[in-house]
Amino acid sequence: GSEAASEHGQEEEEAEDRLKEHMDTLLDKSAKARQAALQGLRLALSSRTLSEFLLERRLTLTDSLEKCLKKGKGEEQALAGSVLTLLCLQMGSGPEGEEVFRSLKPLLLSVLTDSTASPSARQSCATALGMCCYIAAADLE
Repeated sequence: GSEAASEHGQEEEEAEDRLKEHMDTLLDKSAKARQAALQGLRLALSSRTLSEFLLERRLTLTDSLEKCLKKGKGEEQALAGSVLTLLCLQMGSGPEGEEVFRSLKPLLLSVLTDSTASPSARQSCATALGMCCYIAAADLE
């Protein structure tokens, strides 16, 4: 029993270390590196519940996603929108989820209405906007 628990704890720690690396890589100068980090985050957030881990790091992750949405193009913006949707799902309908949504809503709207943005980026931001609004918006409008 304790051996299995120890192994599980080690797996959790390794997963958290990988997540921290992905979050650090979001600030990389290379667009390819940022995209790979976003893909890693998307996979991690869609495969396990990480709300405890994310609660402590939501502001850092939100800032990084904001940069990816602002400065990125096409694929990077689309991935950032997907990660943001998953982050909102993980944060839930409480004040933390609402805070994440409120801080990124204007940027999502900006990419969504930008006719020069790629269709995949616009679609991803529309999905993020809809899902986050459904989950985390306190204001019913």
